[in-house]
Amino acid sequence: MNYCNNCGAKVELKIPDDDNRHRHVCVTCNTIHYQNPKIVVGCIPEWQDQILLCKRAIEPQYGLWTLPAGFMENGESTLQAALRETWEEANTTVKILDLYMVVNLPQVNQVYMMYRSSMTDKIYASGSESLEVDLYKEENIPWELLAFPVIRETLKYYYKDRKQGEFRIRTGEILRNNGSYDLNLHT
Repeated sequence: MNYCNNCGAKVELKIPDDDNRHRHVCVTCNTIHYQNPKIVVGCIPEWQDQILLCKRAIEPQYGLWTLPAGFMENGESTLQAALRETWEEANTTVKILDLYMVVNLPQVNQVYMMYRSSMTDKIYASGSESLEVDLYKEENIPWELLAFPVIRETLKYYYKDRKQGEFRIRTGEILRNNGSYDLNLHT
C-alpha cells in the first residue's frame, strides 16, 4: 500500500502506539489501514454417494479439481457465499446441511469454511470458473489432481466421517513446512 484510501496522502509502514504489528499508517491523517485475512467459503455438494467436483478454469491451479468455493463478498453471510460460489462454479443448487471444516492458512492469509450440502437435483454444469464439473464416488476422486491441500484434507476427513456414520465440525490449520504442508486439526 502506498497511499491512504481516506485522504490520498502517502502511508508508511510502522507500529502504531498501543499496537504490536506493523501497519500502513497515513502520514497526514494518521488513519491506520488494517489488513485482515480473506474468508474462503465453499460446499461439499453431495448427491447420493457422490461428491460434485469442479475443474478450475482460472489460476491458481488451472486445470486441477476442487470443491466449489471462493472468496466471501461484503454484504453476504458465509451461507450465502457458499450457495453463490456453488452456483457460479457448478450451476447447481444445494441445501446447506451443516458447517463441516474451518481451516486457517496463515501463510496466505486465508480462512476456509466448508459446508456439507446436498444437491437439490442432479442438474449441474460448468460455470465461468470451471472447465468441467462432475460427480465422483470416493474411489474415483482424482486425488493426485486436487488443486489445494485444504480441499484434499477436507475430502479425506469427509470420507472418514462418512464411513463412521458421524460428521462433526473440524477446525485447524494447514502450515507450510519446507515445501510440504502439515495439517493440525483440533477436533
